[in-house]
Amino acid sequence: MTLCNANGRLWHLLLLPLTLLLISGCQTPASRDPAPSSRLDEPSEVRSALIEQYQEWRGVPYRHGGQTRRGVDCSGFVQLTFRECFGLELPRDTQQQAQIGAQISGQRLQPGDLLFFNTGRWSKHVGIFIRDGQFLHASTSKGVIISDLNNPYWRKTYWQSRRLTD
Repeated sequence: MTLCNANGRLWHLLLLPLTLLLISGCQTPASRDPAPSSRLDEPSEVRSALIEQYQEWRGVPYRHGGQTRRGVDCSGFVQLTFRECFGLELPRDTQQQAQIGAQISGQRLQPGDLLFFNTGRWSKHVGIFIRDGQFLHASTSKGVIISDLNNPYWRKTYWQSRRLTD
């Protein structure tokens, strides 16, 4: 039996799915393309990118110093999220991340703003604001999750917020 009948239709039927697979395999979703930091000025795009990041990383366990799906810490997760979603390179540790951008009031939060917490005498924690009091972070007990700023623990330990663009 030949791959092509007299009209060539069978060949086209076999070639079309392969062509589509090759074309789609070369594309990346728009939300994952590294983009200029101006993309942080579009709250709905930022929120969508953060929700997509959450869906991909949800439940990945906390691991101090980690930055892979086997385990990630809070500052590593923030660093890789901004690199993957927005094409921005941030410092690796929480203390350095707490010094970039402009400090803003907790009442002025927008999607993509960094939230910092004093979680112990010598320890800090960082997350990324999504909306309506929700933020994305790598929790030491639950891994990558979305938490609520109105939770008494987070309200008590809240330290500052920073915006990377104005």
